[in-house]
Amino acid sequence: MNASVNLELPADLLSSARMTLEELRLELAVHLFEQKRLSLGKAAQLAGLAKWDFVPVLGAREISVFGDAEQALADEAMLAVMSK
Repeated sequence: MNASVNLELPADLLSSARMTLEELRLELAVHLFEQKRLSLGKAAQLAGLAKWDFVPVLGAREISVFGDAEQALADEAMLAVMSK
């Protein structure tokens, strides 16, 4: 069962930030994905986008959907060990 949560914000918050509600959701989704708090699918859902529409947003901000450089090096090392 999917539950819904309502978040109350001060009325002037969005205007002070010069953002729409959709922009705020996108920023929150990007931040939570970058911090590895949400998966790609869940972050896209929060942003109100399909995964294939969310990926270019991340790319424009130079956020990899494949993890960080450290993880890539660890994966490469593991593959090298496994191939021996």
